[in-house]
Amino acid sequence: MKKVSRVYRAAEAHWVGDGFPVRTMFSYNTHGSDISPFLLLDYAGPAKFPPSSKPRGVEQHPHRGFETVTIVYQGEVEHRDTAGNQDRIGPGDVQWMTAAKGILHEEMHGRAFTEAGGTLEMVQLWINLPAKDKMSAPRYQEITDATIPAVKLGADGSIARIIAGEYDGAKGPARSFTPISLWDLRLKTGSRTELRLPAGFTTLLLVLKGKVLMNDSEAACTAELALFEREGERIALEAREESTILVMSGQPIEEPVVGYGPFVMNTREEISQAMADFRAGRF
Repeated sequence: MKKVSRVYRAAEAHWVGDGFPVRTMFSYNTHGSDISPFLLLDYAGPAKFPPSSKPRGVEQHPHRGFETVTIVYQGEVEHRDTAGNQDRIGPGDVQWMTAAKGILHEEMHGRAFTEAGGTLEMVQLWINLPAKDKMSAPRYQEITDATIPAVKLGADGSIARIIAGEYDGAKGPARSFTPISLWDLRLKTGSRTELRLPAGFTTLLLVLKGKVLMNDSEAACTAELALFEREGERIALEAREESTILVMSGQPIEEPVVGYGPFVMNTREEISQAMADFRAGRF
């Protein structure tokens, strides 16, 4: 059994741009190598926005050295980047952007959502790249709800949507540089399930809604995060309320992490080079 190492309670909210009121649930700055290969997770919302004629969001900004994964639960987000990708994602959809050697992108509320108003709820996860892949070419994966397999967890209607990795024979559509599992669980009240995850992997569990008992011992509620020890291969879950849970598991990258704002590399010299390349328009 993977033991619960710590449960992190709800973080304070702050704004990213004018469209995303987020709580940073974990960051390499505060959690260090315990969360590798993951770097950061921002949980946006749920937040109600009134109708508007001007889209809210984050204007064009750079990234280098890692991947961003955006999962929409409510609302609509439009993406545009300098590699020529343009996309709009809604509830259940995922965008997986590999910044790698450098990309500029913007993330805005979708136009229809902006005009009508409504509730926005989404997660953005940053995943580190190993040193050998940090300067590879950028890429973009559009992963729609319809392409994500859903596995039944018992007979009560609980499911696991497999975004990345594999579960019970179902393989997620996302491609990653290192072994990653990303599962979106929807558990009915009273549901009991046991997840199998590789020994030695980092495992994190984010409760977006509800309350779940882990390993019959510790509970996590809405907007709380559980970090598990790497030893062991099983996690037992019991939903005390109807729950939405994001399970993240990945093989740690045993390399130095040096970050500055939107750049995450292995050395200070590489960060300086990233800043120089960005200023020179080489992204």
